Order: sequence, then C-alpha cells, then structure tokens
Amino acid sequence: MIISSKAIMKNLYCCFFCMFILSYINFSYSQTNQSSANRPNILFIISDDHAYQEIGVYGSKIAKTPNIDRIAKEGAIFRNSFVTNSICGPSRATLLTGKYSHLNGYKANEGKFVDQPTFPKVLQQSNYQTAWIGKMHLGSLPKGFDYFNILPGQGMYYNPDFIENGDTTRIEGYVTNVITKLTTDWLDKRDKTKPFCLVVGEKATHREWLPDIQDLGAFDNVEFPLPSTFFDDYKGRIAAANNDMTIDKTMLLKGDLKIHNDNTTGVYRRLTGNQKKAYEDYYGKISKEFDEKNLSGESLAKWKYQRYMRDYLSTAKSLDRNIGHILDYLDNKGLAKNTVVIYVSDQGFYMGEHGWFDKRWMYEESLRTPFVMRYPGVIKPGTFIDKFAVNIDWAPTILDIAGAKVPQDMQGVSLLPLFNSNGKNTAWRNEVYYHYYEYPRPHRVSPHFGIRTDRYKLICFYGEKKAWELFDLQKDPRELNNLYDKTENAKTIAQLKERLLRQIKKYNDDEALQIFEKSQSLPT
Repeated sequence: MIISSKAIMKNLYCCFFCMFILSYINFSYSQTNQSSANRPNILFIISDDHAYQEIGVYGSKIAKTPNIDRIAKEGAIFRNSFVTNSICGPSRATLLTGKYSHLNGYKANEGKFVDQPTFPKVLQQSNYQTAWIGKMHLGSLPKGFDYFNILPGQGMYYNPDFIENGDTTRIEGYVTNVITKLTTDWLDKRDKTKPFCLVVGEKATHREWLPDIQDLGAFDNVEFPLPSTFFDDYKGRIAAANNDMTIDKTMLLKGDLKIHNDNTTGVYRRLTGNQKKAYEDYYGKISKEFDEKNLSGESLAKWKYQRYMRDYLSTAKSLDRNIGHILDYLDNKGLAKNTVVIYVSDQGFYMGEHGWFDKRWMYEESLRTPFVMRYPGVIKPGTFIDKFAVNIDWAPTILDIAGAKVPQDMQGVSLLPLFNSNGKNTAWRNEVYYHYYEYPRPHRVSPHFGIRTDRYKLICFYGEKKAWELFDLQKDPRELNNLYDKTENAKTIAQLKERLLRQIKKYNDDEALQIFEKSQSLPT
C-alpha cells in the first residue's frame, strides 16, 4: 500500500494537535491544582458563651487564655465585635448564612434550621473541602459540608455522643479533648489536593461549666472582685427588672455549682470510673465547705459568684489548652503559613455584671463577642480593629478569603478591607442593628430590637414589659441610667429613631417595622 506524502503530513499534524491538546489539559489541571493548593485554608473556631471580658487580650488579668491571645498577637483583635441576636443557635445560623435571624428563619434555640444557601455550599463550588466538627445546635444535620461529626443538640461534657455523617457514636473522654482529636484526625485524612474550610464548634464554655479533670480547682486560690453592678436594682429598666437569670436566685446550687449533686443524674450522668471519682472527690469537698458556712442572703449570692467564676474559668482553661493543641498541629504539619485561623464566641456572656449569668440582652456584655483572626502575610501581627464588626460579616469574610463570590443576598460584608491601614481610611458602618426574640423561657428576657452607635444605645422592648431605653455609653458604660424620659434628650432620641428606622428597612425586618410604627408612645 502506497501512502502519499500529503496523508503522512496530515497524520503528523493530527498527532501534534492531539499532543498539544493533551499537554494543555495537563497544564491546566496542574495550574488548577496549584492555585487550589495556594489558596488559604480556613480554620474557624466558634466557642459557646465565652465572655470577651474573660480573655487575656480583652483585658482579663486572671483568665488563662494564652492560645487565644496568641491568635490575636500574631494577627488582629476586633475590639468592637457584636452579634445580631445574642443566643447560641441563631448565632450559628447567622454564621452559615450571613443573614439576620428574621431572614434565615432561625430566631430562637431548639428550632430546626431549614436548608438554604450557606457559605460552605459556595466554597464547595469553589473547590474547597468543607467540614464541621463539634457543636452545631441547629436541630438538623449539616448541609454543604463534605464531612461532619457533630454533637446532638447541646452535647455532653463527658463521654459525648457524636453524629458522623448521619451515624451516632458515643466517644469516651472530655468533650473538648475529643473535638480536638476529631479535628486533627480529619485534617490528617482530608483531601490534600484541595484547600479546606473547617469549622470547629466547641461546647465550652456552656452551662453547666464542667472542666476537664486536670483543671478542677485551677482557680480555687483566686478571690474574684465582685462586679460593681452585681447588686443592680434595675431602676428605670423595667424589662431588666423582670429577668430570671441572676446568680442569686436563678443559678442552681445542685445543677450549676455541683453542690450535693446526685451521682447518677444531673451533670454526673455521663461520668464513669476515674471521671466520677475525681468529680465526687472535688465537689464533695466543696459541698462540705458549703454546709459548714451555712450562708444566706447576700453572703450566699457572693459565694455562688465565686464558685461560678472558678468553674467557668476552669472550663475556659480546658478550652484554651485545646486551641493550643490545634495551633501546634498546624505548625508541626507545615500548615500555619497558609491557614487563616479565626476564633469567635457565638455571643457575649455575663460574668456577674448586673447580677447575671447567660446572655440574650442588647446590653453590652451580651452584645459584644470576642473575635480574633490570624492571616499570615495579610494581617500584620498586633493589629487592632476598632470599626464595628458584626456576625453577619463572618460568612462574607470567609468567602472573600477563599476568593469566592459573596452572594448578593448576604447582609454582611467582608472584613478584609479593614486590614488596609487598620481600616482607618475605609468607609464603614456607624451603627449596629440588633433583634432578640426568645421569650418567656428560659430567662424571661423581653423581646427587643435597637441600635448601638459609637456613643448611644437605643432599645425598644416590645414583649410583656414594653418600654424604650436610651443609654449614653460614654458617660454610663455600665448602662445603669435610662435617659429616655429626659426631655433634654428629645433631639438625640429623634435622631436615633431615624437611624434605627433606616436600619430596620435596610435589613428588611418587617416585624420590627410594624412594632416600631406602633411603639412611639411606649412608657419608659
């Protein structure tokens, strides 16, 4: 068979063309993998009820949080970080969606988070591997995650159950230690051709404040100074006076403070073997001391405060140590330089201020939340951000870090522009809008909404106790003096109401809009 020179040349051209196409495909695939590998990993740690005022870099002289402090010192600390609804589940729903509670549908705890657009789904489309490990507390299984291993509901401090991609297993050990082990195990086995975004949901420091055994009694030699507002009389604040969250009357000796706790029920019901012995020995001694003191009235309230602080900070110490283990893992595996680390709490918490524990209020200790962030090569170590950051910003920030497009219906904005000259020349929000719903149980905190500016806070309570409140945060940082009924503040109130109305409309809060229009003559 004779083959013409033209046919030979045609075949050669086809071979060269095919080789070119294959080379291009391989090059493109290699470039895609390389760009994916170079995009930063994201580690987002969200704790539960961790008060900003009990963290070293936020000013605590007693709390032991060297690892959280390390994230801030190697990156940035947000000194004005706030939440939109100060309660556990709704805060996590806001993290996922970048939206206020009235739009994501999760207004109060113990509901069910409905499947909807979330930041992890966007990340999956951007070739990120996504995972959530630990507490989620949204009443439904996670969507948009390649892997999840979560606590059912609130979870247990000792020998907790975990739901791994739908299957429930009990794991022996202390919950914070277990979460750390699950975290590092997943990081070991992840798909290393992709960047990852991992949310670590910590149970600590949630009520009933059970420390790891090695931290029992860590603060027993500390006498905590009583907050100046501990015996607040709530004068001029009728919603606050109607509360059910005081250390004095609401905090339980048995359930919360482990005094004469039953060995088979309550907080001990998951303890086994050496765990139970350690708890019985420690709290048995405390119970005996309590009986000998025979306290009542203010003396009892002060004693309960000391026990609360010791258990709470011991639990936080266990949490911080585990955060250190995760940071060490990143260092040892060569991941630290290309991993963004963010630490937040789901909201603030009361450490005896106004006589309270828990959260929910728009008052400062509850509204504020810790937020520290390390981003090597982008955030200069030791950066302080004073602009207002809100938890609707968390999802857009994560997406911006990943180079993914932020959906238009997310109500927050990326915080990355604030790292240009510490945000000094960046146009930014001048107020924070807030709306809380859950009532009457468990703590009888009246539903309310309002705004916080750099100086003022205006709140509308619309539940059983209806009232407006105004505070001058410069002159009254502890929020003791409601100025709403002072005639000299009429102009300031009118201006703040105009700003509040703009925020209500901006965030499409139709329920608040209806209430606002009906509440212009509420009593003080």
